[in-house]
Amino acid sequence: MLSIFDDYPIHQTPEPIARPATSDRNVYDRYWMNGYAADGEFYFGVAMGRYPHRKVQDAAFSIARGGEQHALHASRRAPADPAETVVGPMRIEIAKPMAVTRVIIEPNETGIACDLTFRARTGCIEEGRQTLLADDRPVMDSTRFAQFGRWEGTIEYAGQTLRVEPGRAYGTKDRSWGLRRIGEPDPGAPPVEAPHVFFLWAPIQFEDLCTHFCVFEKADGFRWHQSGAIVPAYGSVDELPGVQDPAQRSFHQTDWRLRYVPGTRRAAQADIALIGQDGSRHEIHLEPLLTFQMKGLGYVHPTWGHGVWKGEQALGGESWKADEIDPLLPENLHIQQVMRARYGDREGVGVLEQLAIGPHAPSGFEGYLDGAR
Repeated sequence: MLSIFDDYPIHQTPEPIARPATSDRNVYDRYWMNGYAADGEFYFGVAMGRYPHRKVQDAAFSIARGGEQHALHASRRAPADPAETVVGPMRIEIAKPMAVTRVIIEPNETGIACDLTFRARTGCIEEGRQTLLADDRPVMDSTRFAQFGRWEGTIEYAGQTLRVEPGRAYGTKDRSWGLRRIGEPDPGAPPVEAPHVFFLWAPIQFEDLCTHFCVFEKADGFRWHQSGAIVPAYGSVDELPGVQDPAQRSFHQTDWRLRYVPGTRRAAQADIALIGQDGSRHEIHLEPLLTFQMKGLGYVHPTWGHGVWKGEQALGGESWKADEIDPLLPENLHIQQVMRARYGDREGVGVLEQLAIGPHAPSGFEGYLDGAR
């Protein structure tokens, strides 16, 4: 199957671009973006994923504000052309690659609609390739980049209209692709070990720069992936020095300390560090302002999980109150918290993503779903 991308000199294999280089059914290509107010008044998330061997393309939008979270979920048969970034009423437009992205949700039965534009204020940060095996088979083998920016536009939900103004609405664009455990479980014998994840991810914005932090750990605390970066921030997309900023500082060693809310697996406060080759530490202190449930974007969702076949076209909405959910249910473990940040004499804002499933010795988690003492 040919697509418009085949008219560009970008091929990595002898196959057309629309045909993945691997036959693994869990191959994926994904957009993910967030936006949040500097004072923590609101957080919204955007997601769209293509799973070519599962023949599924899905999308979601969710907003947390005023103690409530509202979500739109959509799914369809994956279009033959990967340039067709449309699922139900939602579409993503790349107005200027690596610089300007537009997200549009037309009015629909869920009551959630939007017209939002993301404008980058940094170059893109490429994280190190993330590869994890289970039972001698890759369950994750992906590349991801992140980019910082601001949002502008409007969101309609639950009979309300929110004006998103770039002076106070920050956000991150995240693109990832490769292999990831998604969709319905593979047939055959069940895995020998129960799934385990410990993941922290923190993109933080300051006036003159942005910091990036990522770590994956095993149950004993072994860090099988860690990366970080500091990049300059610019006043407009016209000032960006290119796709990747030559002034970026990269870090291959990190550290973290979390104080958990008792009875949960979410942070009451956090300290993260980027460590230079000379041993210098760039310490960032984080205090939570707002919690967003990632299930609103399909992550660990019991019915709207990523890559699950929902039919030729499917659309659904849901809402819940933040203080009425059980934080230790599996579907509620994956969160992002809007964080007030302090880095030396700088004050900023960002998010700390957290996902802890199963035992984790450094956190004191002994069981599969126990909370902090």
